[in-house]
Amino acid sequence: MARALLKLGVREVAAEAGVTPNTISRIENGSDAKQSTFRAIRAVYESRGVVFIPENGGGAGVRMAKKDG
Repeated sequence: MARALLKLGVREVAAEAGVTPNTISRIENGSDAKQSTFRAIRAVYESRGVVFIPENGGGAGVRMAKKDG
């Protein structure tokens, strides 16, 4: 969902995270990966303003951070 929110392609995220596009696709399809891979991908999204919302009864999700001001 984070990638769709930012309108980024698989290749863009992969390049910034230092992983292969196939890795992004596999994770998006539910496959597991190393924690370091998840952290690298998450860092890409967070650097662009995405906030990850934990499971709170309504399901986990993402949103854009509120802008100050």
